[in-house]
Amino acid sequence: MALPALFALAFGTGFTGAVAPGPVLFATVRWSARRGRWVGPAVTLGHMIVELPLVVGVVLGLGGLLKADLFVAVVGLAGGTTLLAMGVSMAWTARRASLPSNADDDPDGGRIELGRIAAAGALTSLSNPYFPLWWATVGLSFLAQAAPAGPAGYAVFYTGHVLADLVWYSAVSESMHRGRRLLSDRGYRRLVGACGLLMAAFGVFFAVRGYGFLGGT
Repeated sequence: MALPALFALAFGTGFTGAVAPGPVLFATVRWSARRGRWVGPAVTLGHMIVELPLVVGVVLGLGGLLKADLFVAVVGLAGGTTLLAMGVSMAWTARRASLPSNADDDPDGGRIELGRIAAAGALTSLSNPYFPLWWATVGLSFLAQAAPAGPAGYAVFYTGHVLADLVWYSAVSESMHRGRRLLSDRGYRRLVGACGLLMAAFGVFFAVRGYGFLGGT
């Protein structure tokens, strides 16, 4: 497959995973209303920090390990528990949450908070057991298309894939940034609370599924 076609394939299929509701999207929505348009790139950076080593591992032959029932079970239980804790914490703190007067007024604090947001992007990605499983199955089939082109093929494919994430999460954060003037503190608390409850629900689902892979159901 020619490199431009490979890039287009990666960019197009990247959206199928990015736009799906999940912990990373909820984290993006939650932070964007407060910090603004830079949340999308920060979340994408955190996601990429976790994802790139995973992709390299799949290319080097770790796909079988990532599909193993024990691996999926351990990641599901650990990740689900982490997401549950994050979701409950988010929903609890939503009771006292408030919007800053201007998300761009505090550049130093903003840089610190964006670092935390990147960490949240990494943690929510790492806590999702279907994230490594996707790369070990669906992602592996796409990487096979890139294999004939060698390292350049892998690089082009991953660039297209991560750009899809960047475009989507940047669009989400930009939309929240522009719409935040229409959001009251009460509305913001409800938004954060809803994101927290959804993240907790995903945590329960992942943990239950992980337990199932242990043979407990």
